[in-house]
Amino acid sequence: MSDELKRQAALVALEEIRSGMVVGLGTGSTASHFIRELGAMVRSGLKVVGIPTSEASHRLAAEVGVPLTDFKTNPKIDVTVDGADEVSPELDLIKGLGGALVREKVVAHASRRVIIVVDDSKLVDRLGSRTVIPVEVIPLAVDLITAQLESWGGQARIREKDGKPFVSDNGNLILDWKHGAISDPAELERRIKGLTGVVDSGIFAGVAQCVIVAGSLGCRKLEKP
Repeated sequence: MSDELKRQAALVALEEIRSGMVVGLGTGSTASHFIRELGAMVRSGLKVVGIPTSEASHRLAAEVGVPLTDFKTNPKIDVTVDGADEVSPELDLIKGLGGALVREKVVAHASRRVIIVVDDSKLVDRLGSRTVIPVEVIPLAVDLITAQLESWGGQARIREKDGKPFVSDNGNLILDWKHGAISDPAELERRIKGLTGVVDSGIFAGVAQCVIVAGSLGCRKLEKP
C-alpha cells in the first residue's frame, strides 16, 4: 500500500473520532499515518486523549501533539485504530509482525470499538495462509514453548533483528510460528494463551468491529454483523 493510500485509509478511520474520546493508538506504518492526522486535528481543536500500543507510537503521539493518558485514568477506550497482517472473512486477525502484539491486544480488548486499517493484500480466506503466528514468550520459556508449538505442527523460530534476538517493548522474545491455515482461530488462540510462559499470541479472534480496506480503487469498509 502506497503512503498516500495509507493516508487516505487513515482519514476514513478519523471520521469516527469525536471530541471527548479516548483513542487507542496502533503501531505500524498505517497507524502512524493515523496518529499524524489525529495530531493535526488536535492542533485544530479536537479534544481527545490517546493510549499508545508501543513505545514507537508513544513517541510519535508526543511528537505530533496528541495528549496521552493511561488505564488508571481512563480504563475504557472509545475507539482503537490499528493495522493487521492478515484479515479473514470473519474479521479475525493476525497481528504482531511489528512486535507490539501484547500491548495491541491489551488496548484492543479495552476498547468499545476496534477499527483495523489494511490494504487488500492482507485479506485471506483463512488466517495463517500467508504469514506466521507471532507468539510473545518470556525468555526462560522459549525452548519449552518452541517444542510445544512444534508438537502441534509447523516450525517456530525466535525472531531476529540485525542478527540478534528481537526483544519486545515488554522485554520478552517473540517466536514466529509457521503453522499454516487455521481452522478455528479462537480455539487456537485459547490453546496458545494457556501455555505457561506465553504472554500472548498474534491471533486476534472476534476483536475487530470494522476493517477499512485500501486498494487501487479507493477505500471500503467491512463491518462485523
